[in-house]
Amino acid sequence: MRVLVGYSPDERGGDALALAALLARTMRAPLTAVHVHPPPWPAPGPGAVDAEWVAWLRGQSDEALDEAAARLAEMDVPKRDIELRVHAHRSSGRGLIQVAGDVGADLIVAGSAPRGRRGRVAIGSTADQLLHGSPVPVMLAPRGYAAHPPRRIARMTLAYWRRRDGDGPLTAAAGIAERLDAELRLLTLLIRPPGLAARFRAPGGVLDRQLAQAEEDLRYAAGLLGGGAPVERLTAIGTDIAKTLGTVDMLHGEVLACLSGHDGPLRKVFLGESSGKILRAAPCPVLLLPRGAAAPTAGESPG
Repeated sequence: MRVLVGYSPDERGGDALALAALLARTMRAPLTAVHVHPPPWPAPGPGAVDAEWVAWLRGQSDEALDEAAARLAEMDVPKRDIELRVHAHRSSGRGLIQVAGDVGADLIVAGSAPRGRRGRVAIGSTADQLLHGSPVPVMLAPRGYAAHPPRRIARMTLAYWRRRDGDGPLTAAAGIAERLDAELRLLTLLIRPPGLAARFRAPGGVLDRQLAQAEEDLRYAAGLLGGGAPVERLTAIGTDIAKTLGTVDMLHGEVLACLSGHDGPLRKVFLGESSGKILRAAPCPVLLLPRGAAAPTAGESPG
C-alpha cells in the first residue's frame, strides 16, 4: 500500500504526519508527503504569471517539505520509502485527491481542523473535500495526535450496520487491519429514542428484537471474514451516538473505521449523517471507507 499524507507546517500537518509515519512503518509501505499550495495568479500578457509570487510559493513549499522530511527521519521512516511532492490547486483536499491518483495512493491521511477539541477530529475544508469524493480510504488524525502517538495500531474497530453495499467495505477494513497487524472488532451502535424503553420494555418486545437483529447482523459480518482469528463483536445501546460511543472502551492505538453514507457515489468516500456523528465523537483516528469498496487483490488499491 502507498500512503499519501497532506502536510502543512502547523499542528494539523504534524498530527497527520505522525499518523502517516506510523502506518507506513507498520505496513512497510512507501509514503508520499504532499504540500498543496494555491495556483499562481495570472498576470497581463498571454500565458504570463507573476514570477515573484510563483517563486515565493515554491520557496514556502520547499521549506514545508524539508521540515516534513526531517520529522519523518526522526520517526524512523526509511528515506528510501519517502517521496516529497508539491502540487498547485485552489482546493487543498481536491489537490490531494489529484496527487493520490497520480502516485497510485491506497490511503490518504490528513489532520484535524485547528479549531477542534484536542483528542477529537474537527472537519475543516480540506477534510470536507476528502470526505466527499476521495476514491480511496481517508484516515483523519485527531488534534494533538503527534504529542503522544502510540507505538503501533493495536486494534481497528469497525462501526458496522448491515446493508446491501456493506460487505465490500467490511472486507476492505479487515484487509487494512491485517496489514497493520491489528485486531479487528465489529461494533454496532443501537440508538433508541429517549423514553422508548419505558414504553416497549416487555420481554420479547420490540427492543429485544432490535438487539437480537443487531447481534445477528454482527454474526453475519464476522462470518464473512472467513475462518481466521475470532472477531470480537460488540453492541452498544444508547439514545445518542456520541454518548453511546463514549461507553465503548478504546485502546491507545485504536482506529475507528466507518462506512460511507449509502446515498453517496459508488466507490467514493461520502460522509453520511451517522458516520459524521461517529467521526466527531471518536477519541482516536477515524478511517472512512469508500462506498462499495472491496478488499484489494494483488496490485489493486483497497478503494
